[in-house]
Amino acid sequence: MNVPPSFASPFAPTAPTSPATAGSGAAARIPGQRLLHSPGPTPIPDEVLSAMHRQSMDLADPRLDRIIEACETGLLALLDAPGCDVYQYAANGHGAWEATIANLVAPGRAVLVPGTGHFSESWAIQTEALDRKVVRVPWRPGYPIDPQAVEDALRADTAGEISAVFVVHTDTASSVSNDLGAIRAAIDAAGHPALMVVDVVASLGAAPYSMRALRADVTIGASQKGLMLPAGLAFVAVGPRAEAVARANPTPRFYWDWRRRRDAIGYRKFCGTPPQQMLMGLEASLALLFREGVGQVLARHARLAGAVHAAVAVWREGGAIDFFCKVPPARSVSVTTISVAEGADPEAIRSLARERFQVAAAGGLGPLAGKAFRIGHLGDQNEATILGALGGIEAALRALRIPVGPGAAAAVAALGAAQRT
Repeated sequence: MNVPPSFASPFAPTAPTSPATAGSGAAARIPGQRLLHSPGPTPIPDEVLSAMHRQSMDLADPRLDRIIEACETGLLALLDAPGCDVYQYAANGHGAWEATIANLVAPGRAVLVPGTGHFSESWAIQTEALDRKVVRVPWRPGYPIDPQAVEDALRADTAGEISAVFVVHTDTASSVSNDLGAIRAAIDAAGHPALMVVDVVASLGAAPYSMRALRADVTIGASQKGLMLPAGLAFVAVGPRAEAVARANPTPRFYWDWRRRRDAIGYRKFCGTPPQQMLMGLEASLALLFREGVGQVLARHARLAGAVHAAVAVWREGGAIDFFCKVPPARSVSVTTISVAEGADPEAIRSLARERFQVAAAGGLGPLAGKAFRIGHLGDQNEATILGALGGIEAALRALRIPVGPGAAAAVAALGAAQRT
């Protein structure tokens, strides 16, 4: 077989390099590990990778049904969603968005989308692309959703067009987390029958969430963040009110249809062949979360986020970088978005941190592209990985002569000492 000369895998073995060319080729070996600190994909634990290396099964194998059932049961437990159904898709989070739009929003109906940044606007655009109406609550950059604005928008809907409120819990681009309880209270105060639909893609397994306590009607999630899997598996957890709305919805749909995914035979819940290795990985990742203890998982994320926030609070003293989120309680436990002053290039920071110091951070998205970078601190992370990330990023900042305040490491150490006492 002739291999095209232009094809070169970054993982293929290469000939030894000379000292003059070492590290200059894309395929040069990197000793040790490159720390992954994007907010998705996140690092995959060895136990999950091992589970995903298992061989496929035929679709009638009862072991496959048991894995599917274990994933459903585990997701509903993690969501605290008794009495709900969960539907899984071979898709990313955008697929779960589309499934929700297709099932809940009938022709001529609308949804209310409170602005949180790039991802709320992306959800709104996707909804409009499917020929549904969107009512937007404007985004105030750096700030969480204003519950009063949600209440006002619902009260203004005198024609009753709005079927649902689509809320992003944590916007991965802006790193702003929203007060879901306050938004639930705003819906109640407006006396509006709209369903509450919550995107927890960036917060599940990192921040507290209870579908039962919130009385959310639909919860949307995906695999590549706090669930510590590759991208490619999405899900929706659906309560009784939303199920009733979906059953009455005349919108044509097939693959996304929740009704077609209600079946006693496991593989039929996927409208075709299920992604077996992803399900094996999900079963393993849920087992890791429950073995550590959900309360301990959430405490770990809060602790590690606190370390990142402490470091950024010191760096910002140099005047060149700052938190994008202006409200400290709204700063996410999953990711921190760091805005940069004019003259500082966030892509240069990321590139140097990745290539010289082996720390991979994420760039700005949407309106923040070229204006910010992001440190992910969710999923399979601990103190060592966070300290490594902060050290590598500070080294890149200093190498690029971007002014930062001194003493970030000492601030993180002092925070750790305070947490122990």
